[in-house]
Amino acid sequence: MKPVTKMAAVVLVLFTIGAFISPVRSLDNGLALKPTMGWLHWERFMCNVDCDTDPNNCISENLYMQMADVMVTEGWKEAGYEYVCIDDCWPSHQRDAKGRLQADPKRFPRGIKKLADYVHSKGLKLGIYADLGTFTCGGFPGSLGNYDIDAQTFADWGVDLLKFDGCYMKWTLLGEGYTNMSIALNQTGRSILYSCEWPLYEWPYHQPDYAAIRKACNHWRNFADVYDSWDSVKTILDWTADHQDVIVPAAGPGGWNDPDMLVIGNFGLSHTQQESQMALWAIMAAPLLMSNDLRDICPRSKQLLQNTRIIAISQDPLGRQGYRTAKVDSFEVWERHLSGGRLALAVMNKQEIGGPRGFPLTLATLPSWKICHPQCNVTQVLPSYKELGVQTLLSELVVVVNPSGTALLTVTPI
Repeated sequence: MKPVTKMAAVVLVLFTIGAFISPVRSLDNGLALKPTMGWLHWERFMCNVDCDTDPNNCISENLYMQMADVMVTEGWKEAGYEYVCIDDCWPSHQRDAKGRLQADPKRFPRGIKKLADYVHSKGLKLGIYADLGTFTCGGFPGSLGNYDIDAQTFADWGVDLLKFDGCYMKWTLLGEGYTNMSIALNQTGRSILYSCEWPLYEWPYHQPDYAAIRKACNHWRNFADVYDSWDSVKTILDWTADHQDVIVPAAGPGGWNDPDMLVIGNFGLSHTQQESQMALWAIMAAPLLMSNDLRDICPRSKQLLQNTRIIAISQDPLGRQGYRTAKVDSFEVWERHLSGGRLALAVMNKQEIGGPRGFPLTLATLPSWKICHPQCNVTQVLPSYKELGVQTLLSELVVVVNPSGTALLTVTPI
């Protein structure tokens, strides 16, 4: 391990005052004033439509009803997770006689309206999926040419969130299409949170217009789908940090950057890596949309996802997205300004060899440590809760971080 003095000398501060510019005007529908919390089927269950041989895991009304039940009985609703979201592969391959989307009759025999009623009876909200283009990514009917009728159909069914994908659509028409669906949803008179993928499909061609995106959408995907792997999570974090000067100023109450689903509780991440994803998603003010099997999740993953202190950082009312501020000796430091003049810090150990390593929290390695003038109180949230007490500019506080792990802290000025 390199000595602390050398570590301090190679700190690279990456972000500028641009992060503190007030965000541009958001979509005026009164929704997503804090990052959305809920459950979304895609990463874990994908396009499994085989209900004959795999009835417990196929995309059917039973899956969402069971998830809604568990969200109420196992503390998820109480923790703040409120949306039960359907992703692709729910519809019939044909629209009905009036040109409306319809659910697959075998897998959703009672229709989406009845499913929405059931979810609402649990005190939860229902999300659904559609696509901007001629087909969904899974090959089901798209909404191109049907934005108004599809928006009204979702409203009639009692849908509370629409995830609107961008497959099978010419990229030059993305802005017009996403804006038109936004208008159509608002014209229904029903409050429907609008999750779009506009920038995801524009980035390969040019830098998207985030002022326009924020006016149309409540949150927006920027980058590739998350997979159940640490490499995937790291790639998303790297992309976010590399583009933070563009995307961070766009985020705030009413509109958020969406780095995709939480894969905590599945198969690909160690518990330490799960802690890193949870910590960084909270720092990034990202929607917390889990994709896992809540019917069968290990207690440690459940405890992490329901950690009230992490959720409080995610849902902080100031609504500022955090960002990467330093890279040093295979550590990264991410910071998020919180209400009350507080600060949340995530120190991630990107080294994937050896054992736990110490990172010094000093003014030399952490310019924001000036918040501790004259004093501050430091609390460690992850990897375990620990009061680290009153600190000053001259304190010699070191946090120990596992390989691929993250220490999450809150700093409160005194």
